[in-house]
Amino acid sequence: MLSRFAGALIPAVGRLSVTTDPGAVVAPGSLVVANHTSLADPAVVLAALRGRGVEPVVMAAAGLWRIPLLGAVLTRGGHIRVYRHDRRAARAVEDAAAVLASGRVVLVYAEGGIADRPDSGELPPGPFRSGPARLAALTGAPVVPVGQAGARRVTSGTVPKQVAGLLTAPVRRPRLHVHIGTPLRLPADTKAATAEAHAAVTRAWRTAADHAGRSSRPA
Repeated sequence: MLSRFAGALIPAVGRLSVTTDPGAVVAPGSLVVANHTSLADPAVVLAALRGRGVEPVVMAAAGLWRIPLLGAVLTRGGHIRVYRHDRRAARAVEDAAAVLASGRVVLVYAEGGIADRPDSGELPPGPFRSGPARLAALTGAPVVPVGQAGARRVTSGTVPKQVAGLLTAPVRRPRLHVHIGTPLRLPADTKAATAEAHAAVTRAWRTAADHAGRSSRPA
């Protein structure tokens, strides 16, 4: 349901395009790691993946389940609650491992939050937490790096600016771009694996930002 909603919403608020590395696929049981810059970018990534026939389970902050309607949608879709700074945090890794073992795809944001920046400019991926590396080591799942750009043109900055951005996006129709990178098999060492995943997502983000910026400039 969440992927279907994103697939319907994103064409109404922006112009989405998707590219991939040669031969890149999101196979069943893959762990998709994406950069996180805006409240809008999960919908952008979900819409892009749905266009490739992939509807992932999302690892998301537990607080989202307290939002009316959205919480029910997340529960119904079997998405995974992530409790930050809580003893229940380890449960998210266990739940994600079970989902991957069932052959479904899991989408995770390794930065653990959105950087505080007032304007709508692009942001490179911030430091990664170790969760995706630990999950990949536990399950042996291939990691698919995904970069997105343009979501900050939909929502960014203060709450009033985010609301205004969302309301005006159907008129502005900003360019949104998602790039899907080549799947990785991360090393067993958590620190090295985290660095490798971060570098791969950063490369994917650079490609996405270049496409979004080039498409937005006048000819």
